[in-house]
Amino acid sequence: MSSKIVIAGGFGAGKTTLVHSVSEIPPVTTEAIMTEASIGHDDNSITPDKTTTTVAMDFGRITIDEELVMYMFGTPGQARFWFMWDDLVRGAVGAVVVVDCRRLADSFDAVDYFETNKRIPYIVALNKFEGHLDYTSEQVREALEVSPEVPIIDFDARNRLSGGEVLKTLLRYALEHNRTSEPVA
Repeated sequence: MSSKIVIAGGFGAGKTTLVHSVSEIPPVTTEAIMTEASIGHDDNSITPDKTTTTVAMDFGRITIDEELVMYMFGTPGQARFWFMWDDLVRGAVGAVVVVDCRRLADSFDAVDYFETNKRIPYIVALNKFEGHLDYTSEQVREALEVSPEVPIIDFDARNRLSGGEVLKTLLRYALEHNRTSEPVA
């Protein structure tokens, strides 16, 4: 049996890094070099070393056990690519919204997408940049207006075990809160 999950979030939050760290296959990415055209659209002031960005999706796979394989689809984070989201989430059993606490505002739209549509169970994963978080999970919940039942966990996107805990949390939550599947879009 296979399942599809979506990894969403703002620009530079760690979506591609999460897919890379947990995928058992070399992940398929659509990373492109950031050009002058991104100036004014992509704020990399907090991540000045970031030179690439996802322009379509990331794809990875992880085998949970002999009976379950999970396919991960990472979304691009910028608003100009959101037209793809409905197609990327179609058929997903759940989603992870990766949040960079240094730039909470970049996560508003991703959280709003899943809060508003209510078609796909999601969790919020706070990526620990430089080993710490700027806010508590409850402060993030309040700032992003995340429903009380949605799990919020912290993790390090670079660490396979930490990323695996995110995926396990999502699967448990999706199984417990299986929402009626409706077509997206």
